[in-house]
Amino acid sequence: MLGLIFGETNFPLEILKKVKKKHIKYLIIDLTKKKNFKKDKNSYAVSIGQFGKIIKIFKKNKCRKVLFAGKVKKPNFSKLRLDFKGIYYIPRIVRSSKLGDAAILREIIKILKQEKIITLSSLTYNPELTLKKGTYSKIKPNKEDNLDIEKAISTLGKLGKYTFSQGTIVRNNKVVVIERKGGTERMLKINRTKTQRNKGVLVKFPKKKQDLRIDLPTVGLKTLVQCKAAGLKGIVLKAKQHVFLEKNKCINFANKNKMFLTVK
Repeated sequence: MLGLIFGETNFPLEILKKVKKKHIKYLIIDLTKKKNFKKDKNSYAVSIGQFGKIIKIFKKNKCRKVLFAGKVKKPNFSKLRLDFKGIYYIPRIVRSSKLGDAAILREIIKILKQEKIITLSSLTYNPELTLKKGTYSKIKPNKEDNLDIEKAISTLGKLGKYTFSQGTIVRNNKVVVIERKGGTERMLKINRTKTQRNKGVLVKFPKKKQDLRIDLPTVGLKTLVQCKAAGLKGIVLKAKQHVFLEKNKCINFANKNKMFLTVK
């Protein structure tokens, strides 16, 4: 039995499709705000603080492997419904939360390991959702674009090991913004410009000290549309260390709008 611990975004839907196609027995721990998987008979809607219940579900179903997918936001700890194991483990979760959302998931992985439950890579069943090195659009970065890309990669490389940032925008060889807690979508929305069109780059690389089994940078058509609205010319990802959704739609959009899509 495979345990699927699902948060927000469309990535969990892609995993679920593949798991069903392969006829793998599964159960879902639904951590989404609106309980997106409530119609699935194998789904359990629980609070992140109900560790006792979660572990009991896994053990009852002889589930020794789990997979995380989707974004799990930091909860309001004062409002969490805690069971006995939740009370026992919550101080560790609270401490880790100060280091960001990904740190919460890393701590949960450690807790599950103590319960003899191992965590698989979120791409285990969907290797097609990550890309090798290369440029996938007709438009390729020019000399000016490459300077922006190098600047962005260098900037992310200099960030502290405990950082919320998976992305940065660079234009005209100047850092426009580094991603904050609000994420890439918010960063792109607040940095739209009417004066600069088709210039600059968004680079999304995993955070430092990232557990590459979870919380990988995710890009889809919505990201490209937002980059276009922000006046950017392209997106750069790190090879095999990202989740790429709606591949064909993204490439078509990039080609139509003379944008580049590059993987380093």
